[in-house]
Amino acid sequence: MRIHIGTDHAGLEFSTQLQHHLASQGHEVVDHGPIEYDPLDDYPAFCIRAAQAVVRDQADGIETLGVVFGGSGNGEQIAANKVLGVRAALVWNIPTAELARQHNDANVIAIGARQHTFEEAASFIDRFIATPFSGEERHARRIAQLAAYEQDGILLPDPRENAAQPDVLDASDSFDPEAG
Repeated sequence: MRIHIGTDHAGLEFSTQLQHHLASQGHEVVDHGPIEYDPLDDYPAFCIRAAQAVVRDQADGIETLGVVFGGSGNGEQIAANKVLGVRAALVWNIPTAELARQHNDANVIAIGARQHTFEEAASFIDRFIATPFSGEERHARRIAQLAAYEQDGILLPDPRENAAQPDVLDASDSFDPEAG
């Protein structure tokens, strides 16, 4: 599988280790930067280029995924998700890595390099790569809705649109946590 990687200065050392780790498993690794440590560099261009490459490869029928990371992984996930066709998921443990693939068919994983040991993060990435999309109809339907929104900005109808009263709570309303 081809794996595209993008990071910033916070993940540079992690990136080098990860590239060796993935290559040793037989993956083709493409590094989108940075190439040297600069504490003032900006992650968006690195992560967006990695995300663009994932979409381009997938459109060409190449089995590929992306990995973006930085200090927290948050900004890197946001940057990757700006690319049409990317479904980047912030992952912090094995279950979130599995669910990102099984339920969301995520094609990019985002990780906080300063939040985990290399071994932990590598295990999340390995599980992400190894886990297939379930293909269940409900998940495919939801992914199709996201893709349609990306294309034309149209959402499913709002069920409250024709309701007699708006769905608004005020301070006098009581809440029963057992009832939801």
